[in-house]
Amino acid sequence: MACEVVMPKWGLTMKSGKIARWLVEEGAAVTAGMPLLEVETDKITNVVEAPCDGVLVEIVEEAGATVPVMEVIARIGEAGEAAAPRTAAQGEAAPAAAAAPAAASAREVRAMPAARRLARELGVDLTLVTGTGRDGIVMERDVREQAGKAAQAPEQKAAPAAQPAAAPTDKAAPAEGYDLVPMEGMRKIIADNMHASLQNAAQLTVFVECDVTDMVAMREQALARHAGEEGYRLSYNDIIAYAVCRALKLHPIMNSTLHEDGIHLHHHVNLGIAVSLDNGLIVPNVKDADTYSLEELKKRVRDVAGRARKGGLSMDEITGGSFTISNVSMLGVDGFTPVLNPPETAILGVGRVQDKPAVHEGTICVRKLMTLSLTFNHMVTDGGPAMNFLRCLADMLERPVLMLA
Repeated sequence: MACEVVMPKWGLTMKSGKIARWLVEEGAAVTAGMPLLEVETDKITNVVEAPCDGVLVEIVEEAGATVPVMEVIARIGEAGEAAAPRTAAQGEAAPAAAAAPAAASAREVRAMPAARRLARELGVDLTLVTGTGRDGIVMERDVREQAGKAAQAPEQKAAPAAQPAAAPTDKAAPAEGYDLVPMEGMRKIIADNMHASLQNAAQLTVFVECDVTDMVAMREQALARHAGEEGYRLSYNDIIAYAVCRALKLHPIMNSTLHEDGIHLHHHVNLGIAVSLDNGLIVPNVKDADTYSLEELKKRVRDVAGRARKGGLSMDEITGGSFTISNVSMLGVDGFTPVLNPPETAILGVGRVQDKPAVHEGTICVRKLMTLSLTFNHMVTDGGPAMNFLRCLADMLERPVLMLA
């Protein structure tokens, strides 16, 4: 008995999902928990795993298809088991052909749903198509090949008669000097979200350059203390995330979100961390981040960031954030103006740490300096509270003892 794979429902508002790509080919052996395909929604791209052991006997919906939640997208069965045939009685009537032999009209054609749709669009008779899929099933490529043959046939027959009256033809126009990249998938989601963010919020960015020499020393001391622990790591971002949580508790308006019914002041910090992916950007968040120690927060941030890169986040982990950090220091950038992650009130941009001449205790010397940028929604709060928060955060990074108070 086949085990069905359905389009998952990852959230209360999810109505459908788009199959981004299949990770396993039809006919391949699979085990329960094995990644089968990637699915895109308007909020997330995630992996769907095999619900049971067996063989992927049928891919019902191909890459690019948008499928309602809980609809069957594939079937898993035992080795040698054929996929259930799809006859005209199950959905699509075969085209009438009065002159065709009775045997041909009764022939059963097994084809992928996408291939059937394409055949209808191109006017291809599926009974004339030779399937190259598993057990002879007709694939999209087979339909395209048949359509190409049908288009070439009349041209080849008409060629001799056309030679005497053939008119000179212009040379083909040179190809355009660009490659077209469709605005779809995660790129389209990011584009829509960023456009909506800039349209629906009065965004203002303020900057501060802070002397983080003591923070750098604090990190080096921590690394030295844990030198004997294999794999121990502590980044500047870990320390900044911890300091942000402390500063937000002192400036609650910055830990808020804007909704139709008003401003929501959150009791805990749901800290978002911007994570760069090969195909875009995603912001998972750590719920109740203000309740963790530095070491605990570090582990949780690394966990969600790691799973974000692998496509293993839950819907809860990408929604409900109250404040976001976007760190570009690893790219060698000094500072930038981050765009708000709606409906959050603020987002912190973090630049690189670099050696610069500075005045310290009346003497010009080389210090470790970092630029922080804070974009906030002027609809929710004013410049004074936002700048007070940023200055408070900078003070904690300049004197780490303050974040421990």
